[in-house]
Amino acid sequence: MPRRLLASMACAAVAVTLGACGEQGIQLAEDDPNYAGAVLFQQRCAGCHSLEVAGAQGGAKDANGREYKDGPNFNVRKEQREQVLYAIRNGGYSSGPMPQNIVVGQEAQRVADFLAKYSGRKAARTVTPGTPQPEGTE
Repeated sequence: MPRRLLASMACAAVAVTLGACGEQGIQLAEDDPNYAGAVLFQQRCAGCHSLEVAGAQGGAKDANGREYKDGPNFNVRKEQREQVLYAIRNGGYSSGPMPQNIVVGQEAQRVADFLAKYSGRKAARTVTPGTPQPEGTE
């Protein structure tokens, strides 16, 4: 077999293997209004962020073992729509590696709606800005 063909086959095998890392599949029905947002999240955000419902395992589970590219784990971090849109436009909230405008326009709106609905489902307690919290939990 020629070397080029062997090299191409090896590269293809590595790409398939790496492409499957951290993906469990989207756990929404295709007719769910947030399905398109889940697909976009998986395509554009899953390398750095975790969110089980999107099949994404990109964020660090151990805070001491974080890599520079690890973004927040949205299984345990609740986000609001406007916060997500801000982070998308500005490349996150800090000087991290998140690119600005990783999605734009209607795609950004879909990701924001999806995250607002599905983020924080495994949080110890969800705090929504602007809403009173039960006594003793502040």
